[in-house]
Amino acid sequence: MDDEVPLLEVRHLDKVYENGYHADRDVSFSIPSGKLVGLIGPNGCGKTTMMRCINKMHMLTSGDILIDGESVIPKTPTEVAKLVSNVPAEMTASFGLTVFETVMLGRYPYLQNMWWETDEDETLVEETLKKFGVHHLQDRALNMLSSGEQQRVLIAKAYVQEPRLMLVDEPTSHLDMKFKLEVMEYLKAMVKKDMTILVAEHDISLMARYCDLCVIMKKGELVAIGEPKKVITPELIKDVYDVEASVGIDNEGDLYVLPKRVKIEQE
Repeated sequence: MDDEVPLLEVRHLDKVYENGYHADRDVSFSIPSGKLVGLIGPNGCGKTTMMRCINKMHMLTSGDILIDGESVIPKTPTEVAKLVSNVPAEMTASFGLTVFETVMLGRYPYLQNMWWETDEDETLVEETLKKFGVHHLQDRALNMLSSGEQQRVLIAKAYVQEPRLMLVDEPTSHLDMKFKLEVMEYLKAMVKKDMTILVAEHDISLMARYCDLCVIMKKGELVAIGEPKKVITPELIKDVYDVEASVGIDNEGDLYVLPKRVKIEQE
């Protein structure tokens, strides 16, 4: 495939819900393969809506989304699932599934019939459980695991789909400091030449440290896209979050954001 074709291209994406709420407004950008990309912005800025449009959980109002140069709009859910996998912030219902059964769900787009997995599917799941350090938990019910363990299982499930693009929604929102870093280390290690990971996350310093690119959104619109050290500035934080912050580089060369003050509107 031509190296110049972006892995993901969003073209003039508009999404208006039935109640009239305009979640995404004329959003256009492209990202190449082999990148960890941070999707950053305040609550309600359109991040999750856009991700749900990319994997066809939501239909676009107008515009287009292309994977490897092909629109996802005419594709079936199974065809999209072979290209795009999704990692939710948490699994709202596990239905009593074990860790092994949960990860095996990621192979369903490839099953030749409704019920039976192949030996190759089982081998891939076994290897992936080991890769993500949850093999010893494979017979445990998912809802009996810690938040950090559950997140690793959900990432493993998305990984066995063998996608071109993985969408990860707020993977560290319920995790403590250690597990935040652990999850990001896993995601960084997973990025391959033939796969990009798009992560929606509120921790800007975490995204700046691990991501190759950042996509910044505000009120449904694209504000900036580029390398973290080039696009994340005090001026951008002020514009996007209405927060005054210090942005600096630590002694290891990593960018950090330190919120300082916010203006409180008085009635």
